[in-house]
Amino acid sequence: MNPAMNVIEIIQCKRDGGTLSAEQIRWVIGRYAADEIPDYQMSALVMAVFKEGLNADELAAWVDAMLHSGDVLDFSHVAAPKIDKHSTGGVGDKVSLPLGPMVAACGVAVPMMSGRGLGHTGGTLDKLETIPGFRTALDPPEFRALLAQTGLVLAGQSETLVPADRRLYALRDATGTVESIPLISSSIMSKKLAEGLDGLVLDVKVGRGAFMKHAEESRTLAETMVGIGRSYGTPVRAVLTDMNQPLGCEVGNACEVAESVEVLRGGGPADLLEVTYRLAEEMLLLGGAAADRAEARSRLERAVSSGAAFGKLVEVVEAQGGDPAVIHDPARLPAAPHHHEVTAARSGYLTRCDALDLGVAAMRLGAGRERKEDAIDPGVGLRILAKVGDAVEAGQPLVRLTWADRTRLEQALPLVERALEIGEERVAPPPLIHGEVS
Repeated sequence: MNPAMNVIEIIQCKRDGGTLSAEQIRWVIGRYAADEIPDYQMSALVMAVFKEGLNADELAAWVDAMLHSGDVLDFSHVAAPKIDKHSTGGVGDKVSLPLGPMVAACGVAVPMMSGRGLGHTGGTLDKLETIPGFRTALDPPEFRALLAQTGLVLAGQSETLVPADRRLYALRDATGTVESIPLISSSIMSKKLAEGLDGLVLDVKVGRGAFMKHAEESRTLAETMVGIGRSYGTPVRAVLTDMNQPLGCEVGNACEVAESVEVLRGGGPADLLEVTYRLAEEMLLLGGAAADRAEARSRLERAVSSGAAFGKLVEVVEAQGGDPAVIHDPARLPAAPHHHEVTAARSGYLTRCDALDLGVAAMRLGAGRERKEDAIDPGVGLRILAKVGDAVEAGQPLVRLTWADRTRLEQALPLVERALEIGEERVAPPPLIHGEVS
């Protein structure tokens, strides 16, 4: 370790509101990635950053140190524009699963690196791994080869790509330091910049089920990430989307794959379709595959109606070792054996369908993990049968729980019941799109 650097002094500096130099940041991130600084000291520094923040120069140095803690990918062998999409996380947010095939079917390459679910938010990798045989762990050479072959890869972060972030991500979750704009933005952008992208679309969630509960916080996070992209010459567009109630009808893992297949077959819930198409439009525009939003929407709709988008998902599942039979027949996906319905206590209008409570309820059923080492039950989940603004009758089912363990069901039920409120007057559902930043 560099004798000129002292991790305790670095922690104290940031704890007391001081400014870290780029050299200090590079040193501490590099040493942590090399396992030369223990978790307990890095936890103290991360908490200091959580409390005191990072200024613009510190954030730039932090992102750069994370980015260069491991490999940087080169996709120059792929002629098509390389555009990725990232969501800050939500409940029922399965957008990546239908969006990737739709965009790839329109000629834009999508090197999508996703994460696992933690807490009440779902993870794309957990959903994909409900497909028998599907491999999300790909080394960089295989990732490169598959992107050239299919134009779409759905995988996790490799061991050598931004290893500092992989360690810090788990540490932040275990130390209550997730909801920090500098730490969130540096985590997301270091991984995405390491992909060598031509552009990036961000889905920044707003509301009860999001990490950022208020629109102002979400906008600040979006502006921070767009600015980081700009400093590296990577165009980034952010769309602020609602997460006060779950997106779509399904909350779980296998059930969300089935709902994604439904979208690619031309169906699916209206709210899920609106968000998916809007983000996909931005990807085509960034990739130069459409001149305006109307043309982008038309191309995407043709990709779905022609079966090209569905065929692209089948192709990718086969290429990554999965069983395509479950895509053709989602009834083959894992499903827990028992069901329980929560019904309306009275007639009226649904005025609350809380994403946070429903996300935690799904986690308690076994669809998510409280700790990173927890196992996922792919077959459990929730089906949301009514949304805010819907008229409901007494006794009408509002949420159907699919469960395997009665103790877990009993832990989940109070949250589901608390999540739902019925009033005498109809209230308008929250807008799905809160704004954009570019």
